[in-house]
Formats: sequence, structure tokens, C-alpha cells
Amino acid sequence: MDGDSDPSQHPIRISPLEAAAAPIEISSSLQKRVAEQYNLILETYQRKPISYWFLLLLSSGGMLVAFPASSLLSRLYFANGGKSKWIISWAAVAGWPITSLFLIPIYLFGQKSPTHLSFKLFLSYIVLGFLSAADNLMYAWAYAYLPASTASLLAASSLAFSALFGYFIVKNKLNLSSLNAIVIITAGVVIIALDAESDRYPGVTSKQYTLAFIWDILGSALHGLIFALSELVFIKLLGKRSFHVVLEQQVMVSFVAFVFTSIGLVVNDDFRGMRSEARNFKNGELSYAMVLTWSAITFQLGVLGGTGVLFLASTVLAGVLNAVRVPITSIAAVIFFHDSMSGFKILSLIITVWGFASYIVGHSSTTKNS
Repeated sequence: MDGDSDPSQHPIRISPLEAAAAPIEISSSLQKRVAEQYNLILETYQRKPISYWFLLLLSSGGMLVAFPASSLLSRLYFANGGKSKWIISWAAVAGWPITSLFLIPIYLFGQKSPTHLSFKLFLSYIVLGFLSAADNLMYAWAYAYLPASTASLLAASSLAFSALFGYFIVKNKLNLSSLNAIVIITAGVVIIALDAESDRYPGVTSKQYTLAFIWDILGSALHGLIFALSELVFIKLLGKRSFHVVLEQQVMVSFVAFVFTSIGLVVNDDFRGMRSEARNFKNGELSYAMVLTWSAITFQLGVLGGTGVLFLASTVLAGVLNAVRVPITSIAAVIFFHDSMSGFKILSLIITVWGFASYIVGHSSTTKNS
């Protein structure tokens, strides 16, 4: 064969004009994509009134500020001398009247009427309220002995449990991204477990730390179950997801949890112990009262924010904000409580956020296809 006829023997020459045109084409393609995304965002913004975006911003801020603040106040209660898990659990739901106040203008001026309380709906509120009271008590155990940063990272596993219980109870779809998220978040919990002894507070025994670790995981699992059961109540009993119906459910569940937690306080004789606990509390009785009061307020503001995001946007955005809440709580705990951030904990934080992102992407694609 003639060597001159072999194309591989001839170098491919690109003219300077062609070489210069290549980055221009790439640049113009990138600019086109940016312009498309900008137009999409602008179109989405213009589709809704200003009041909608204001309420969504307010609701999102409520989730991102109130829930981390509530978690930090729980840790502050125990760090400054608080002893009772029942008291801090009770404080979380004692603010239920705050949420109920928002129903009054809806009924008076929004031409809405209270949802009919059937026996099945009443029974569902009793069950969900009892489970919520137990869930708050489990988290109280966690914050009594674990650093706030560790407790918040472990609590992030509730998303994995929500996906699993949603699949078995509500028959929600589980795609590969959701399964990937479950595995990743579980890996984050395992990494925390491997570094368990490095951030144990002085005076906390190994048994107390281990029990708190277990109760945090169980509380996350119970939280996922509550989320799935709440969704089932909407599907089977309520059939609609308007703002005042979602708010009514939150109020009733918080009220029932308040009743069960109050019974626990009485049985455990912690109501009478409040006075002596307040006297021995760091910075005095006023500080004690402020911690409990703001625990009640911030928890209910977080509930209101979550309700607003679910109604105004979607569960996907609520998942995004929940993902952002984890690093906010962890970083705030490092700043205010000087929690140690070991390499294991930082790795767990990165993996947890990655798991959240994987779940959100998978949920978005499932919603788009449906």
C-alpha cells in the first residue's frame, strides 16, 4: 500500500480562524444556557405575586432560623444545669397556642370553616400526638448527652426513614436516587459512630453517650414514621392540602402531644421540680424561664415555617431547607458551644448534605415524570 495514501500519515491542520472559533462557540453555548436559566427564573417569579414570594421567604426563614435555634436551646438547657428530659420536651409543644392563633383570622376573614372532626380523624390526632410526644422525649435524651452538632447530624437520618416509611405506608415511589440517598445518609451515621468517643462531654459516661446516640436514631426513625402517617391522614381522611387544613393538623397534633407530655411531667413530679431547677440554673431563674419560653416559641415558629413551605412550594423545597438546616445547626453549635469538629464529623456533614441532594434530585425527577 502506498504510504502517501494513508490518512494517518498526514497531520490534521487547523487554521488559526477555526481554532479561535472553538472557544467562541463554547462561550456562546454557555451564555445561551445562562440566558435560558435566567429567563426561566424570571418567568417563575413573574407568575406569582409579590405577596407569594414574601410569604415563601418568611416561611423559609422560619425553618432555617427557628428549628436550629430550638435545637441549640435544648442543648443550652442541659448545659446550664437543666436535668429533666420531660421539661424540655414539654416546652417544645407548650407553645401550641401560638400556631392556633393563626387560624383565627383564617376563620374570621378567610371564609374558611374548621374541618369536621370525625372519629377516625380524632383517633389519628391522638396517635400522631402520642408519637410526637415520644419523639420529643427521645430527642431530649439525645441533646442531654450529645453535642448539638452530633445530635443534628444524627437527626438528619430522619429523611432516610421518611423515604422508607413513605414507600411501605403511603406507597410513594423509590427510585435509584432515593435509595442512593438512604445508603449515603446511613454511611454518614456510621461515620459518626466510628468517632463516637472523641466529642463526649466531661461527666457524660460511655453508657449515657451510647443511649443518647441510640435514642437520637430511634427518634429520627419515629419522626419519619410520623411524616408518613401524616401524609396518609391527608390521603385517606382529609383529601385536601389547603393551608388551614395543614395548620389544623399541626395544632391538633401539638395539642395532643402537649397533653401527653404534661401527664408525663405530673407522673414524674417534674412540675414541682421546676422551681428548684430554676434556682440552680446558670445565670438564675430569669435565664431558666427565657430558655424554656424561647424553646416553645422557636419550635412553633419552625412548625409554622414548615407548614408554609409545604403549602406554598413543595416537599422538595422543604427537603432542601432541611438539608441546609443541618450544617447551620452544626456550625452554630461549634460557634456557641465550642463543639469539636473532627475530620470524621466534617466528612459525615459533607456526606449527609450529599445524601439530601441525591434525594431531592431523585424526588424532582419522579415528580416531573408523573
